[in-house]
Amino acid sequence: MKPQSNLTVLILVLLVIISVHSTLSRAQEVEDEREFDYVKGSEKGPQHWGDLKEEWAACKHGDLQSPIDLSTRRVRVIPKFGFIKTTYKTQNATLKNRGHDIQVKWEGDAGSIRINGSDYFLHQAHWHSPSEHTINGRRYDLELHMVHSSSSNPEKVVVVGLLYKIGCADPFLSKLEKYLKEMVDEIEEEGIGKIHPLEIRTRGRNYYTYMGSLTVPPCTEGVLWIIDHKVRTVSREQVKLLKEAVHDHAENNARPLQPHNDRQITLHVPIKKPRY
Repeated sequence: MKPQSNLTVLILVLLVIISVHSTLSRAQEVEDEREFDYVKGSEKGPQHWGDLKEEWAACKHGDLQSPIDLSTRRVRVIPKFGFIKTTYKTQNATLKNRGHDIQVKWEGDAGSIRINGSDYFLHQAHWHSPSEHTINGRRYDLELHMVHSSSSNPEKVVVVGLLYKIGCADPFLSKLEKYLKEMVDEIEEEGIGKIHPLEIRTRGRNYYTYMGSLTVPPCTEGVLWIIDHKVRTVSREQVKLLKEAVHDHAENNARPLQPHNDRQITLHVPIKKPRY
């Protein structure tokens, strides 16, 4: 092959790599929490996220931002059977203190959810306290996000959200408590062994869906949100532990509610099987 041809191939390969990296960076949450915070009135607070970086402009100017209030008067009820199918797998995981939240990250293929024939693979889960989404104006004590994306197009993101109120301890957080206590002592990352995602107990019968965005910079839009209608319980001590582990500015790491902008919210309910 001629030198000029080699150069052309190299340039094409580099362009592909840059394109893929750009796509991934736009779809992923920011890991460096020093670049933003949750403090009301802060120059790096939620009201200013869109001003801090050009690539975060959606935080200020986007029309499909999250979180929102899931109001009953806006909801369209859809009887649906088999909309979501989970095929999660046991996989090694790491617990990471990202400063602005606590994250469980699966190291390999932890399985996926299938939505209308498309597979979205699970990457990580993290907590916000208090909840970011509200239901009929009520804000809950904790919210868990399970972040999935398409292997063929990383910009296609699906987040499954679970809401919690104070009550009995959450079994999944109970399993992680010893690691969380170590995070309070400034251990930033630790392997937690094999974790099956269904230990989170995601199987509710009814769930809301709507189109929104990531709730941290870069606030990328086009995210399909699936919010379980069932409100689970978490102990007061568990919520306190999550707050103590993160940095001071993120003890309350919930982004304020965003304008609804006449988005459609659907509540999916299972079709009852006929009795014969």
